[in-house]
Amino acid sequence: MNETDTGRRVTGEDEVVDLCRELIRIDTSNFGDHSGPGERKAAEYVAEKLAEVGLEPQIFESHPGRASTVARIEGEDPSRPALLIHGHTDVVPANAVDWTHHPFSGEVADGCVWGRGAVDMKDMDAMTLAVVRDRLRSGRKPPRDIVLAFLADEEAGGTYGAKHLVKNHADLFEGVTEAISEVGGFSFTVNEQRRLYLIQTAEKGMHWMKLTVAGTAGHGSMIHRDNAITELSEAVARLGRHQFPVRVTQTTRAFLDELGDALGTTLDPEDMEGTLARLGGIAKLIGATLRNTANPTQLGAGYKVNVIPGEATAHVDGRFLPGFEEEFLADLDKILGPNVRREDVHCDKALETSFDGAIVDAMQSALLAEDPAAKAVPYMLSGGTDAKSFDDLGIRGFGFAPLKLPPELDFAGMFHGVDERVPVDGLKFGVRVLDRFIDAS
Repeated sequence: MNETDTGRRVTGEDEVVDLCRELIRIDTSNFGDHSGPGERKAAEYVAEKLAEVGLEPQIFESHPGRASTVARIEGEDPSRPALLIHGHTDVVPANAVDWTHHPFSGEVADGCVWGRGAVDMKDMDAMTLAVVRDRLRSGRKPPRDIVLAFLADEEAGGTYGAKHLVKNHADLFEGVTEAISEVGGFSFTVNEQRRLYLIQTAEKGMHWMKLTVAGTAGHGSMIHRDNAITELSEAVARLGRHQFPVRVTQTTRAFLDELGDALGTTLDPEDMEGTLARLGGIAKLIGATLRNTANPTQLGAGYKVNVIPGEATAHVDGRFLPGFEEEFLADLDKILGPNVRREDVHCDKALETSFDGAIVDAMQSALLAEDPAAKAVPYMLSGGTDAKSFDDLGIRGFGFAPLKLPPELDFAGMFHGVDERVPVDGLKFGVRVLDRFIDAS
């Protein structure tokens, strides 16, 4: 489709909602064990949309069904360092009975597109496709080369997506020095005169770990002081209730300073309750960036009610701040004690880059052109993204998926939550901003 019913050329704003809905309707649930449908269908969909406008996308399948799509757009000046725009097509699972609208229906209701992936991150995938298709249909080359990557497996650490491509196909990213992707560029309304757009310049590292306690198996009716479940439960409870000390990185300090200026006050990171009370819905995102965290997520032990098991296990989602990995691991061992064996299931580094340079200027100018109340500010993400993999290639990553959001929308709660949805107007805003950003970058 190249024209509307009135004969006007189709723009990115015209098709971004349909692209987002169609992507949501492709179930790409990632359970972390290859039991989901995989991303192959989404990879083929993206490749088809890119090929329609003259690109030559490639599909890379790292495991049956686990596929990523990559394409390169030639810029006006190919000698300049290239820009990477990457997004993932997998989503976390969703239980339909909990949702107002089916999570894989892509329903449009109440001014929003609903469905799993609406904000994490098929919205950005759709905005990227819409902008690229519009530019190529109208013959508008970007100032520099752009590499597009629509990736598998981000929700389980990227082993079958970004990590696979970086390890086996690094040539695809030749000349790339900077990248933009998810969980950044969204608005936080201070008042009608000031909206802060949070640009992700840092993210916590991860240690997903398995805890094991060995004990003596025996009959459940006996007095038994060497019980693996008891020992493990006490250790997990200590860990789950532990409050790690506040550690303020350069990114978080810069964010708090910018927010304090906007609010006309000084924000004290040591006063957690007072600081977070001023952040509304984004308190969930920011609160976890002031400390290391370790949350127990799974428990396992035993096979019969009258048998004391010889072993008990637990899984923990551990996240550490940039520069504080060694402190985090040392704290863990002190909290858990000598009888708990700790082993990593999946670990990855923390990232932090400075908030400066031409790419940041391009973000600010693009936002300001569409929202006169906009100001771009840096922040840290408490989770992780595929930027970790591309950092291995020396690519400087930013979270910039621009959305102007209603102040009342619980945006942080949308991530992996029930009734995930993205405003239609926000998608169209994002298309306009990304288009301007590409020209300015």
